Amino acid sequence: MAIGGPPGSGKTTIAKLIAQKYGLRHVSIGQIFRRIAKERGLSLEQLSEVAAKDPSIDLMLDSIAKEEAKKGNVVIDGHASPWLLKGLANLRVAIVASFDVRVRRLAERDGRPLDEVFRETRLREEIERGRFLKLYNIDITDYTDFDLVINSERFSPDEIVEIIDKALAIICKKQLEI
Repeated sequence: MAIGGPPGSGKTTIAKLIAQKYGLRHVSIGQIFRRIAKERGLSLEQLSEVAAKDPSIDLMLDSIAKEEAKKGNVVIDGHASPWLLKGLANLRVAIVASFDVRVRRLAERDGRPLDEVFRETRLREEIERGRFLKLYNIDITDYTDFDLVINSERFSPDEIVEIIDKALAIICKKQLEI
């Protein structure tokens, strides 16, 4: 399963819950990206700027996601993972929320000032959108090719898991009918 969506949407929270519920492995591309930024002494925005000029960073992350998906029994979350794992993931889900709600969540999670997170998130998202358009011709704001798009402002994490659970049950039933 691949779960995508913008920063602060709740994709990692949902991926962890799904992995726990089904006893699957969980791989967070965003956490790997944060680790790389920390190792290099860079902010996420700075690493995004570096990645915009050096595609090897995204290609490495994408390779990790694809290799993990091929192993199976995994929930992979990442901003662009559902696009990149088309054909490998049994279910591709986008978790979305408004920009203001996502910024507030990120500020609370990281213990940082709201105005600072607002500016950095706006810049980061612009850079990431350009990176993925250039590298893969993917518009990370277009969710039309996903199996599910869920607004995390409207549903709690547990309710989102229920929705995904229902979708998985339908997919399994259809596969048994084939």
